[in-house]
Amino acid sequence: MAVWLKRGATAEVKADADRKVRDIVESTLADIDQRGDAAVRDLSIKFDGWDREDYRLSAKEIQACIDTLSKQDLKDIEFAQAQVKNFATIQRQSMQDVEVETMPGVILGHKNVPVNAAGCYVPGGKYPLLASAHMSVITAKVAGVKRVITCAPPFKGKPAPAIVAAQALAGADEIYALGGIQAVGAMALGTQTIDPIDILVGPGNAFVAEAKRQLFGRVGIDLFAGPTETLIIADESVDGEICATDILGQVEHGPDSPGVLLTNSEKLARETMAEIERLLEILPTADIARKAWETYGEVIVAESYEEMVQIADELAFEHVQVMTSDPDYFLNNMTNFGALFLGPRTNVSFGDKVIGTNHTLPTKKSARFTGGLWVGKFLKTCTYQKVTTDEASALVGEYCSRLCNLEGFSGHGEQANIRVRRYGHRDVPYASAVVPSDKTRA
Repeated sequence: MAVWLKRGATAEVKADADRKVRDIVESTLADIDQRGDAAVRDLSIKFDGWDREDYRLSAKEIQACIDTLSKQDLKDIEFAQAQVKNFATIQRQSMQDVEVETMPGVILGHKNVPVNAAGCYVPGGKYPLLASAHMSVITAKVAGVKRVITCAPPFKGKPAPAIVAAQALAGADEIYALGGIQAVGAMALGTQTIDPIDILVGPGNAFVAEAKRQLFGRVGIDLFAGPTETLIIADESVDGEICATDILGQVEHGPDSPGVLLTNSEKLARETMAEIERLLEILPTADIARKAWETYGEVIVAESYEEMVQIADELAFEHVQVMTSDPDYFLNNMTNFGALFLGPRTNVSFGDKVIGTNHTLPTKKSARFTGGLWVGKFLKTCTYQKVTTDEASALVGEYCSRLCNLEGFSGHGEQANIRVRRYGHRDVPYASAVVPSDKTRA
């Protein structure tokens, strides 16, 4: 049976925090819906100290941001974007339209149709997370979305040059310097100056994640992507330093970011806890990381790989870093995860920044029912049907008529009956079921 050497915040504490966030988001979205640009401006001034008549950046402003970056900076961004585009293209090519004749005269198919407009949120209030621009804008463009707009908060009182450059190089059609609830609310609901979008994507803090949840239905969303979650699954094939590094490397996202070690070695567990304390003395982002670790950090010692898989699937974490002697065991047996990072040579940061897979991933156990952002999130798989012969229409019509009769849907049944009369040349009374008969079909 597994033993918790360290536990995080209780469910009650988490639920109370969620309630507070939920109430704030609800009232804020209602204000944006009612007052539009005026509400967005008030919120931007209040939360970001950022006041403009128009929050959309001009071409001149965008180019000025690009010009502040070095040639190496731009090459690095272009390299990361090339990896994301390459993998997204491979994913898109795996999705084929289908058309098949399922019986003589009956043709069924589906088409993968991109949404018309996507809104991409790029977090950047605490850190300028330019990678989120690659992940959302490029993926939408590869899917074929015609209009892709982006919002990112100002950084230190002005648009973050690296984020703006990444948004522009990725192909964003409109770039806004807006953050938080006001950004996602403006994109989803629309204002006097911002046309609404069809799907809202991108990671964010608890307020952004809750805003997306409340907006779902009015627009589509990619998934529930709240504060970063990281699970390290490890055995004694690695040491405490690398485990501690990989936990702290993610909990620096914010004070509400869970970091968990799951191992079958108490020795490794205690070494990792000691290493975390050592690294927190020297890590530049230790103030944030320590709060996250102390409040949400956990250390679990299980008895076997099988128990580790069971616990990992119950946690259903966003990021799962596997550093064991047999990482493929977890690839083959785990079912609930946002993304797996297999072996000590890779890590969550590679996925976050550059390797090519998408870093917008499910949190808060939503990995039980969805994967992360990918080209398929921007596509609607829409079916169609075509009946090409009189015989097929009459045959399907007879079955449909009888089934409608079982359900009591006379109007539905008449849709079938009229086709039996016209294409099967049979005298079927209005709103009555076709009597089954092989002779009449012949």
